[in-house]
Amino acid sequence: MDLTAQTIAYCERTDFSYWAEPVNAVTNASFLIAAAIMAWRLRGASLPLAWALVVTLTAIGIGSFLWHTHATGWAGLADVLPILIFILIYIFAATRDYLGARWWLAALAVVGFFPYAFLVGGAIGLAIPGAGANAAYASVALLILTYAAILRGRAPETARGLAIGAGVLAVSLTFRALDGPLCDIIPVGTHFMWHILNGIMLGWMIEVYRRHLTGRRAPPVTADAG
Repeated sequence: MDLTAQTIAYCERTDFSYWAEPVNAVTNASFLIAAAIMAWRLRGASLPLAWALVVTLTAIGIGSFLWHTHATGWAGLADVLPILIFILIYIFAATRDYLGARWWLAALAVVGFFPYAFLVGGAIGLAIPGAGANAAYASVALLILTYAAILRGRAPETARGLAIGAGVLAVSLTFRALDGPLCDIIPVGTHFMWHILNGIMLGWMIEVYRRHLTGRRAPPVTADAG
């Protein structure tokens, strides 16, 4: 695999210049804004996995920016690897802290994601020809809904939050899938909405986790007396 080779993967890009995808590049700010908001909401909280998710969300924004400006193999890896890391961290956190499983069972759930994504994503790909990477992301939405269904009785607020996250992901995935088909109608493409909605969705997923563990909203800002 040539990590320096460039490719045109989205409607907005018509050449290999650095700013050939200005809208796709700039809308990666959604991830950075979501990470900054969640860092603020986590201030003072001793939640290492939540902080790890915030750091990873920042890396997603940076990696996606590199991908939509350089369009090379190495930039593609910088784009997808942080997304995978975020998913794996969240699976561990959700299994351990939502379901109350021991850490080694949570670790097994992380390992189990790979055959799950292969089988379910593959099945979705067969059902929807040409789905490509969208099939893998669809399997993630289904996994989130599975956790939501399990938690519906024991933690309804968390279950509702997860269901909302899965719904936002489904909408953002629709925009991702329509980027090519609507290219003649919308020259800038629709991939930028994938960025905007996913920034919201990933930040929300961290917020759901924070609320589950703290049972309260972000602590209020207080002024020092005197």
